Amino acid sequence: MAGTKNHDFHILPPDLVPLMTTIGAFTFTTGMVLNMHDMAGGKVVPWLGLALLIASAWQWFAKIIQEAHAGDHTPVVQLHQRYGMILFIASEVMFFVGWFWAFFDFALFPSEVAEVVGGQFPPVAIEEVINAFDLPLLNTLILLCSGTTVTWAHHSLIHGDRDGLKKGLWATVALGLLFTSIQAYEYAAAPFGFGGNTYSSAFYMATGFHGFHVIIGTIMLIVCLKRAYNGDFTPKQHFGFEAAAWYWHFVDVVWLFLFVAVYVWGGWGYPTH
Repeated sequence: MAGTKNHDFHILPPDLVPLMTTIGAFTFTTGMVLNMHDMAGGKVVPWLGLALLIASAWQWFAKIIQEAHAGDHTPVVQLHQRYGMILFIASEVMFFVGWFWAFFDFALFPSEVAEVVGGQFPPVAIEEVINAFDLPLLNTLILLCSGTTVTWAHHSLIHGDRDGLKKGLWATVALGLLFTSIQAYEYAAAPFGFGGNTYSSAFYMATGFHGFHVIIGTIMLIVCLKRAYNGDFTPKQHFGFEAAAWYWHFVDVVWLFLFVAVYVWGGWGYPTH
């Protein structure tokens, strides 16, 4: 019979959301260029693009949840979703490789940019660095604890313990918000500002983008918490939560590398704030 589905794949119907996402991304990036050059529209266009991006993401994820409820996420579809999430995390890994590469290049070969850093790293312009064993160590312990709580939530879901799922997610979200708050305070009290030399630029770009990923991961877990209260997840089908947990563990691991490489090794033997 024509139109009868005889496979396990989910064929998406035509939709305007991908087009609107593209328009939103183009508007946002164009608006940021206008803003950086103080051109007309620079104060308004980026916000329009960002609003369109948020609305498109909201619609897109809402449709994915509707597909899950409709039974469209068959085992084959879930497998491919896992492949997609793995590739996404791999792309994020390479994103951070770029920041680590820049940081180590500046640190190991300061003589190549002697006119900028004075032949040493951290540069002569940096009088003090952040004490790695103060707030950064505290944030490391917080993220490690959050990794255990999100794993607790995952195992609770697998074993049908919805109360444990909710408590684990609540704890993880609280720890994520605490991490962000402490990092914001750390930035406010830092003995050096953004830009001006290679050390501060690499430091804020690496740790700042990680902080942005923590915020994104926290939002993902808040959505999972809301869905947990709605009864959306089952022990057999919970890819939305599983993807968020993978992302959170990725954020944990990246922070461990940042803590060791940037905070401890990068400022070793230098006066601390």
